[in-house]
Amino acid sequence: MEHEFWHERWAKEQIGFHEGTVNQYLHDHWPELAGSGTDAVFVPLCGKAHDMWWLHDRGHPIIGVELSDVACKDFFEEAGEKAMVSPGEPFTTFTHGNLQLWCGDFFQLVPQDLKHIRLVYDRAALIALPPEMRKDYVNHLTAVTPDNTTILLITLDYDNNEMKGPPFSVSDDEVHQLFSEDYSITRIHKQDMAHDSPFAKRKGLSKGATESVFKLTKT
Repeated sequence: MEHEFWHERWAKEQIGFHEGTVNQYLHDHWPELAGSGTDAVFVPLCGKAHDMWWLHDRGHPIIGVELSDVACKDFFEEAGEKAMVSPGEPFTTFTHGNLQLWCGDFFQLVPQDLKHIRLVYDRAALIALPPEMRKDYVNHLTAVTPDNTTILLITLDYDNNEMKGPPFSVSDDEVHQLFSEDYSITRIHKQDMAHDSPFAKRKGLSKGATESVFKLTKT
């Protein structure tokens, strides 16, 4: 998927992947990862997810990486907050206190950028990528995060005959194939998506879908 694809989606507001509210699985399961601590959190392919404000409000420093400058601007404007914008290469940074959005290509990150990160939240990164890009994504995420980093990963699994992503279907088996070499993997929740959920109805998923929540710890 080329950069232009995502720029066009944001420009045309074709952002059905944007929840517009705090993710319930984040709310329910984040304490299993973070406890009462306030370690720094990395959010890859973050869009303008409200989840980052939720994490920020709990004391976590945040780095989100997002390709679209539209998403970065909207994130702060829709919250009624101002950000200091620092143009640069390979990232333009939008900063509000200890919350930063880095506007640019995830694959331009280097280990020095995330050396202080201990937690990762991935609700919409892995499932935003087609199959041929997922291994590269996981390899790069592994390369740029410190040892013992813990990831809260949320996935979506559905019948590929009923819908074309993004978001794409990622099975539990694929999660193990992608991550098992470098991470310990615990599935902490799995739930059927209701057939009448707004997402299922909008996408025409008559057979429904399942959502899984994983705790991944880099070894």
